[in-house]
Amino acid sequence: MVAVTSLGVVTYPHLDLARDPHDRLGLMRTDEGWLEERWDAPDALVLVVSGTRVRPVGGALDWLPTAKAPDGLRVLLGERDGTTYWAVITGPEQAAAEKEAWLPLRGLLPVLSGDRAHAPLVFHALGLAEWHWATRFCPRCGGRLVARAAGHELVCQDCGKPQFPRSDPAVIMLVAAGEPGSPQERCLLGRHPSWPEGRYSTLAGFCEPGETLEDAVRREVFEESGVRVGEVTYFGNQPWPLPSSLMLGFHARAETEDIRLDDADVEDARWFTREQMREGAESGSLVLPGGVSISRSLVESWYGGPLPGSW
Repeated sequence: MVAVTSLGVVTYPHLDLARDPHDRLGLMRTDEGWLEERWDAPDALVLVVSGTRVRPVGGALDWLPTAKAPDGLRVLLGERDGTTYWAVITGPEQAAAEKEAWLPLRGLLPVLSGDRAHAPLVFHALGLAEWHWATRFCPRCGGRLVARAAGHELVCQDCGKPQFPRSDPAVIMLVAAGEPGSPQERCLLGRHPSWPEGRYSTLAGFCEPGETLEDAVRREVFEESGVRVGEVTYFGNQPWPLPSSLMLGFHARAETEDIRLDDADVEDARWFTREQMREGAESGSLVLPGGVSISRSLVESWYGGPLPGSW
C-alpha cells in the first residue's frame, strides 16, 4: 500500500509483511504421504520454536534443514519460492534454560524488520505455537486434545469436538481533529503507564462480541481518552500474534477534543500537530512505535511521510 503526498510516495512498512505471503497449502495438511515427502525434501526448511520462543543466530532467523530438526510437533507453514517451510514446536525447557538467547515475538521484531520476506512465516509459526501453548484441554468437556492437520487443528479424545486457531480482532486508530491537511490539524496519541518517558502511540483495543469494528473504535477512544469520534474509515490490517490478535487499522475524526483519562491503561494522552510531532521525533522527546507496526504506518500516513526515531 502506498500514498502520494506532498513529500512524495510513502510506503507503509506493516503491509510489507504481507506483500508476498506464503502459500499455506491448507488442502495438503491431512495428506500424510505428501507431508512426509515434503518433510524429507532436501531443500525443506524448519524453524524451531521452544514453547513460544525462537532463537536467532547472528541477528538472523535460524532456518534449519529438516534433517537437523529436534523432536516435536511438526507444523506445516507452507511454500514460498518453491521451498517448503515448517516449524517444530518443542517444550519450553530449552528456552527457559537459555532465556536470553530465545526471544518471544516482540523481541524478534528488530530481526523481522531486516527480513520482512520471512516475517509472515514467523507470525504463522508463533501464532500457532501460542495457540498450542494456551489450548491444553477441551473447552467443552476438559478432555485431552490431540493435534492433527499438520498442527492446525486440535481434536478432543473424549468428546470429539475439534478446535481451530483463533485470531482476536483488535482495532487500532489514528484519531484526528481540525481541518484535514491544515497546519492546525492534530492527532491524538496516548501512553501506557509502563512505557519509558516520551513514548506515545495510537490508541487501540479489542472488539467485543456483537460489536462492529467502527463502534469498537468509537468506544475504545472514548473509554481511553474521553474523546468522542464520528467518522471512521478503514486503513489496513496486520497479523499481530501477541499472542493471537489481528490488528485492524482505522483513521477516525474527533467530534470533541477535551481529554479525560479514566482508563488505567492510559497514563497520558495528547494532541499533536504535525510540526509538534516532527520536532518531538527529531529531538527524541517524542518516541513513536517501530517501523513494522501498523501504528507507525497510521501515524506516518497522517503526517505525510517518514519520521525519525522509533521504539
